Amino acid sequence: ERYYTHQVIELPEIRMGVMHFHLYRGECPCCGKLNKAVVPQEHRTGFGPRFSAMIAEMAGTQVDSRQIVQNFCASVLGIHISLGAIQKIIDRVSVAILPHYEAIGALARRSAVNHVDETSWRKKGNPGWLWVLGNAACAFFMIHPTRSKKAFEKLIQDWAGILVADGYAVYQKWVGQRQACLAHLIREAKGLSERGSPDISKFGVNALAELRRLCHMSTAPPTEGQWRAFYARLIKLIVTNRDRSDDAGKFARRLEREMAHLWCFLHEEGVSPTNNHAERLLRFAVLWRKASFGTVSEKGNRWVERILSLRQTCRIQKKRTFPILLDAMNAWFRGQNPDLVWIEQTDASAAL
Repeated sequence: ERYYTHQVIELPEIRMGVMHFHLYRGECPCCGKLNKAVVPQEHRTGFGPRFSAMIAEMAGTQVDSRQIVQNFCASVLGIHISLGAIQKIIDRVSVAILPHYEAIGALARRSAVNHVDETSWRKKGNPGWLWVLGNAACAFFMIHPTRSKKAFEKLIQDWAGILVADGYAVYQKWVGQRQACLAHLIREAKGLSERGSPDISKFGVNALAELRRLCHMSTAPPTEGQWRAFYARLIKLIVTNRDRSDDAGKFARRLEREMAHLWCFLHEEGVSPTNNHAERLLRFAVLWRKASFGTVSEKGNRWVERILSLRQTCRIQKKRTFPILLDAMNAWFRGQNPDLVWIEQTDASAAL
């Protein structure tokens, strides 16, 4: 062909739309009271749904500071807006996406398999914890003052599916089926393999090889002979080292305690051998925490929970957040219910 296509992408000139309301104001001739016309409900805040959604997109899904948002509005949009007004917009968006947050939580608790993890999150410098309950369809976040069984129970409520988690004591007491995170165990075994002590290092090398072999079985299921050989080597490794008083013995005893939870992924559909999914969901929140040093109020905590749940669920489902934020604000301004069909109709039991 003699011709080919070359595209040039450009922004149109940005011109902000400003709507003026001319409102009647008059004094009653009888009582002298000053009466004013009422601004329509959907226009009383002074900022429209699209502008509000853009502020939320920048502050919540891009973690821009209030000052960066303010500078962007002034430089790019030609709009001078106070930091207080930006905060009020964020507060409105937080209320508007509450139905999405609750629907995502309900979806997560319907899943047959869930990954759980937590990371520190401070409020006014006081320690707290950001929890995530995630699967192949959604991610539900919750900030709680403690890293405890009580917080874990509040996160999952009545959910009773298969838990994929690290070796935290609260997770080890899970009464249902559980998959121990092999990635955590592999990292510990690698650490032992790099020790200066030859005995500990040798044990670490052997444990690392077997755990990696087990993890590889998620993509290459073993034959019966391969499984029997692996199981025999693992049992021998544990039995010959569990009575040791050093770190090698400690790790061998841990493997023995976790024996029933090492290979749930081999016989349960949709179960991953690692908790990497939850760690990836938390990564964005960790970067946000490092940049912002946490929050300063309960209202701020609720905003973080809701926008993180919406953002990460959209990423999992390959959806854009801005149209959903825009729909939420349109519904909020009109006093209507937002579109939640995309959440409620999602199959939460899909395989990772």
